[in-house]
Formats: sequence, C-alpha cells, structure tokens
Amino acid sequence: MTTETTTTDERSHAPSMMAAPVATGLGTSSAPGAAVGAETGAGGGHSAIEVDIDRAVDPAHRPRIVGLRCRSCFRPETVSPSFVCPACFGPLEVVYDREAIRAQVSRAAIEAREPGIWRYLELLPIDEVPARSLAVGSTPLLRADRLGAELGLAAGNLRLKDDTRNPTLSFKDRVVAIAAARAQAFGFETLACASTGNLAGATAAAAAALGMRAVVFVPADLEPAKIDHALSYGATVVPVKGTYDDINRLSLEIADEEGWAFVNVNIRPFYSEGSKTLAFEVAEQLGWRLPDVVVAPIASGSLFTKVARGFEDLVAADLVEDKLVRFVGAQADGCSPVAQAFASGADEIHPVRTPDTIVRSLAIGSPADGRYALALARRTGGSIEAVPDEATAAAIRRLGRTEGVFAETAGGVTLAGLEGAIRRGVIGPDDEVVALITGNGMKTPDAKWFGVPERTGLDGGGLAPAINPSYAEFSRAGIAG
Repeated sequence: MTTETTTTDERSHAPSMMAAPVATGLGTSSAPGAAVGAETGAGGGHSAIEVDIDRAVDPAHRPRIVGLRCRSCFRPETVSPSFVCPACFGPLEVVYDREAIRAQVSRAAIEAREPGIWRYLELLPIDEVPARSLAVGSTPLLRADRLGAELGLAAGNLRLKDDTRNPTLSFKDRVVAIAAARAQAFGFETLACASTGNLAGATAAAAAALGMRAVVFVPADLEPAKIDHALSYGATVVPVKGTYDDINRLSLEIADEEGWAFVNVNIRPFYSEGSKTLAFEVAEQLGWRLPDVVVAPIASGSLFTKVARGFEDLVAADLVEDKLVRFVGAQADGCSPVAQAFASGADEIHPVRTPDTIVRSLAIGSPADGRYALALARRTGGSIEAVPDEATAAAIRRLGRTEGVFAETAGGVTLAGLEGAIRRGVIGPDDEVVALITGNGMKTPDAKWFGVPERTGLDGGGLAPAINPSYAEFSRAGIAG
C-alpha cells in the first residue's frame, strides 16, 4: 500500500481529506486501501490531500463510491440515510474513488448510451441504473442569439440550459431521481420533501413511478399551480403556515419520528449530487469542454455549488480539459442573504427571517449551502446578484419574446442576474455564457405580469380586445400590419 498526495487548487470548493476508506452499503463494499478521491467543500487555496491506494487492486474493478464524509471536520461515515455529522453537525457528502472512475468511464461509453441522467452512471452516487424511473435529463442547450444581442453578448455566446422540459417541468427531477433511487435501495416506502414548490411535484412524480407513497410539505401560501401539480401525481400535500425554514425544521423531526425518506433531509447527500448532471450535460453538449461563465439561481446554494463540482469531476475523470469557470449567482432581492453578503464583503450570511418576493421557489432565508456559494463566486471571479421582482418579471417576458422559452420566476431571476453582471462588467461580450433555466413558467403563470398595470400592448404584443368575426372589426382593432 502506498500513499499518494494530490492537491486541490483554487478552483476546488475546498481542501478536504479522509485518511482511510470506509465501508459502504447497498452492495458497494470498499476494497482495502481503496483510493479516496479529492472531494471538496467550500474554501480556497492549495491543500495537500493524502489518500491511501492499494496498487494491487485494479481501479477498473474497485467500487466507485467510497462512503460519506463531513464537509466541515472530514469525519468519515458509511453510506446510509444520514446527512449530518454526529461529531460536529456539519453536512455529509458523498466520497468517490476518482482513480476508479477514471478507469471505468470514457466519452465513448457515455455517448453510446440512451439519453438521460443515467448515461453518467460512473459519476453518480448509485451502484446501477434503476429498473424504473422517469425520463430525466438530456434537456437541450439552446443557442440564444436574439436574447444575447439584447444583453450585449456577441453572437453565439449565450446558451440556455432549458430544464423546463424535464418530466415535471423543472431541474428538481434530476436531484429527486438520484434521491429516490437511493431511498428505494435503502428500503424506504415513503418519499417526502420540504418544498418551496418545484420539489413537491418532482418528489410526487418520482414516487409514483417507483410505487412509493409521497408526502410533501409546502408553504400554505404557495402558488396553486404548484400544489395542483403535486396533487396530480397522487401525493399527500401538507400546507404549513410558515416559511420554508419552518417547514424544513418540521421535516427534520418527522424524518426522525416517522422513518420516512425526505429527499432533502436524510437523503440529502445523494439528492444534492443530482445537480451535477447539469454540468455533465453542458460539457458534453459543448463538445466536451467547459464554458467561460455559468449563471444560476441560488436558493439553498446546492445547485450552484454542485454544478461547479460536476465540472471538477469531469476534469478529474479526464473527460474535459481543466478551465476556470466564473460562477454568477442570482437571488430575489426580497430574499437575498447570499447576495447581501457578497455585496458587503462579509463572510457570514445573515438569515432573512421573512422573505418578501414573488420568487417563492428561491425564498430560503437560511440557505444551507449559502457560504459555499459565496466562496465559489468570489473564488472564480463571479458575483451574486440581487434582483428586484420587477426585473424578474421583465426578464421572463423578454425570454419568451426573444427565444420562445417560458420560464418560471427562478429563470427570470437568473436572466436578470445575467443582465446585472454584464452591466457591471463581471461578464464581457466575448464570454461564452451558459444560463440555467431551471423551471417552466406554467408553474408561476401570473408572475410575468408583475409590475405591469395593463396586460395589453406589452412588449409589442399582449392581449387584444375581443372582436366580432369580421375583417372590418379586425382592421379597426389596429392589429394588422
């Protein structure tokens, strides 16, 4: 057995290490001395990472999934439905054997597979492709020249990752697919979540596909369309009088008392890994390379940081060349604790007790991964933008008018954040930018009208008055020409 020393550079989320491998469950047993890949949390600077590798074991036959580890104190844990370190209460995350992954994955192997997130199996925290699941992922990466020109970007430099086309119309299908596969393997019968909206529908649909019971907890004032969406898949929907943070605390208690699989609580280490599939698809769709800039919404901060982790995993697997990607995040101004910390230069994120925004899908006042998102933006030369609700609505309308894509409020925040970053010089006209459009506007149909007193004559279009079926009346309405 030998000891190998590697380093993480400033593009990594954080220096971290685990000196010895741990046993895993669900048919994944770690080989003695298996390599522990250079996993990351949030931080910066150079740090040596020592890993034990048994050179006698062929990496092509070693387990890819080594265990879990605390992101704060690096304590190792076995693979199990747990999310918090018993020693320091820090968050747990999945640890991989990156040498094994390099030996087991290739571009050719990925490209030969069916569309969907499971084509990236070797990079995911599951042992095998589930027998049943929804058709998640492989959403289009759209070239958005008309929108890019209006924002001041050169032709061909703006692309939209259009996750409005997932089964339940949001990126949440990605994270839930991973969580549901793990929950079923762990033997759970009930799949649950605390949701600001999109996660409720995704959890309900995934549970239906797997034959599991679904129970989702949402704010009592959530948009009716999102409640109806979850109900349509047969879920039990529990409205809670309080903020998302109140619901999350309740979910912690229920998960412990009832023994349910909460995708974003006790299954969170696996759930959060699903966001990496956005990074995998973007890189593959760009011809196995990385963009200059990624713009994404920030709620808990997990999506934002896991896309960066996904790029890092591709580099570690020798699937793409290394490159510094700038990360620009966006939050609604009425619930923007990470953006406020970024603007003030603070390292501490102060929770927002009472969110005040139409962007309910991002209204998490105490984001679990907020400080990691903050560190990522600073480390990569990006930014975190705070977006007023009026700008969010205007961005939704602009996207629909220029590119024919109808985004929900989180997508509006992302594009308004992109515009703000361009205006302040964080993004230049020659940067290749990928903006993540994470949800469909049918989830928040009225949001696009926010701040608009009349719904007629809007941006060259709008709702015309009712007319009788005659050409003369059509002409008098002033629509022709």
